[in-house]
Amino acid sequence: SGLAYGAGSKEIVFSSGQMSCNPSFGGIGKGHLMREVDALDGLCAQICDKSGIHYKVLNRCKGPAVWGLRAQIDRKLYKKEMQKEILSTPNLTVREGSVEDLLTTEPEQQHSGKCRVTGVILGDGSKLHCGSVVLTNGTFLRGTIGIGLKSFPAGRLGDQPSIGLAHTLENLGFALGRLKTGTPPRIAKDSVNFSVLQKSTADIPPVPFSFLTDSVWIQPEEQLPCHLTYTSPKVEQIIKENLHLNSHVRETTQGPRYCPSIESKVLRFPNRTHQLWLEPEGLDSDVIYPQGLSVTLPAELQDQLIKHIRGLENAKIIQPGYGVQYDYMDPRQISPSLETHLVQRLFFAGQINGTTGYEEAAAQGVMAGINAGLRVSGKAPFIVSRTEGYIGVLIDDLTTLGTNEPYRMFTSRAEFRLSLRPDNADYRLTFRGYEEAGCVTQRRYTQALEMKNSLDEGLAALKSVQFSATKWMQRLPTVPISIKKTSILSALDMLRYQGIDMEKLAQAIPDPLLKFSKCKELAERLKIEAIYELCMASQQHEMKEVQQDEALCLPEDIDYRNIDAGLCLEVREKLALSRPLTIGAASRIPGITPSAIVNLLRFVKNYKQEKESSLETECILKNT
Repeated sequence: SGLAYGAGSKEIVFSSGQMSCNPSFGGIGKGHLMREVDALDGLCAQICDKSGIHYKVLNRCKGPAVWGLRAQIDRKLYKKEMQKEILSTPNLTVREGSVEDLLTTEPEQQHSGKCRVTGVILGDGSKLHCGSVVLTNGTFLRGTIGIGLKSFPAGRLGDQPSIGLAHTLENLGFALGRLKTGTPPRIAKDSVNFSVLQKSTADIPPVPFSFLTDSVWIQPEEQLPCHLTYTSPKVEQIIKENLHLNSHVRETTQGPRYCPSIESKVLRFPNRTHQLWLEPEGLDSDVIYPQGLSVTLPAELQDQLIKHIRGLENAKIIQPGYGVQYDYMDPRQISPSLETHLVQRLFFAGQINGTTGYEEAAAQGVMAGINAGLRVSGKAPFIVSRTEGYIGVLIDDLTTLGTNEPYRMFTSRAEFRLSLRPDNADYRLTFRGYEEAGCVTQRRYTQALEMKNSLDEGLAALKSVQFSATKWMQRLPTVPISIKKTSILSALDMLRYQGIDMEKLAQAIPDPLLKFSKCKELAERLKIEAIYELCMASQQHEMKEVQQDEALCLPEDIDYRNIDAGLCLEVREKLALSRPLTIGAASRIPGITPSAIVNLLRFVKNYKQEKESSLETECILKNT
């Protein structure tokens, strides 16, 4: 939806809204990205709230900062709702087709890059002219599918790969790599013996993804369960005895570390059982998706393999599992706005940048869409830093570190995860999106502002209510307050205790707390703010240090390969490839030493002074 606002009419080549692989969204880290995409008015969270069939918050045993919102999705319903939303979006013309080539022209002198993109050429030869192009190719760039020893060109089973565009990007000088991924076989639901499997039920009530959703579309009791099973020693035996029939596994192309094939798990972790989740693909679907069973053995061996898994002894495979290999671009060739260094106004998002997963792709897609529109309008790019969101962590990791394996988001990648929580994504990003990028609707902005004001008022009220520990023990006798506490405690201090929520506090102190307990979302957010208030104070200092480094901008036109700054060749090559926008980003590039940063700072200071002096001289000469 970032494409639909701000810069007038847009034209987009649209595929289908198809969920290519697993029928689920969210998870640990990924759920954070979903909330942030939603805070910027991205669509996927709202569509998931209209198509989910099993909602669950993961990691509940830990603090709210690392809770992972997740949902099983009805594939057909998701596609239907997404297409409905896209087709009804104002200022958006939808065309379906394949992009085979790019139209380019001379570059803009004030920006770096060898050329500027001006449009695309479709498979039927027609041309679309535009101010910016966003490529979101998924696994289609020179994609090949492998099952056993057989391989054939495809980006997804039944869909042709993008060959011409891959050649175009290569000819433009982009550094390409090759990655692989896989998908499990699809199993007929009526052939599974669910009675012998461990059932996992959904949360009641379900927690929505979107800040705009009060309750999801499905009745809580109508949600479908998932089921857990495990591999057996016989499964491992079949895999090991038939590795010679599996070209995908033998390839040196790097696959996903955190969502590996069953063959990779057996080879890395032998003599173990591996868990498999049997997930429904829809309310009325007869297909089961065995999460964790990505496999590329020949189809007849896949049939044998599943017979040795509990509950699947009589299972029938509807579609065999397969592997996909595809081209991706080294993400150090893009800026934090996701615009490429080589080609002006060309933006990359998703698996073309080496990431894996719907959520990582959605995060990049909304940022690329926003910045493509801003670029056409001649406005400054919209950048989310590591201190502001998981989106910032994702993009910073890609643009400074690059990746040689499919990149997946985890909460452990964020240094400031106590601040970057799912509950406060609107507070962190919605106001910036509204004021700086114009991508947020008035409705969302108004709702976020009302919540912010309510939170500020609620926190002030909680801090204003203060009693001694003895008095609190009288009002809340079930709370284990230490009698050694002689200091005055506020209601906010009390809210940190386990088992205490706004409802109990409001019962004990109706005035002024009662009104803040009536809204469930507000009450929950006040509880979370209380839990993290003390930790946040210390983390704010660390965040300010990072923000100071991020404020030190590097000139866009520096020729790093040829600068005389006391930097070794290796450092200059790394800087030339990544082209960091700030000193902070430069310091995170592997191999860039503290002494190199000092030398770079000194050079930039002199560089800016010389440039200013040169401009002054030019101005004087023009006036004489």
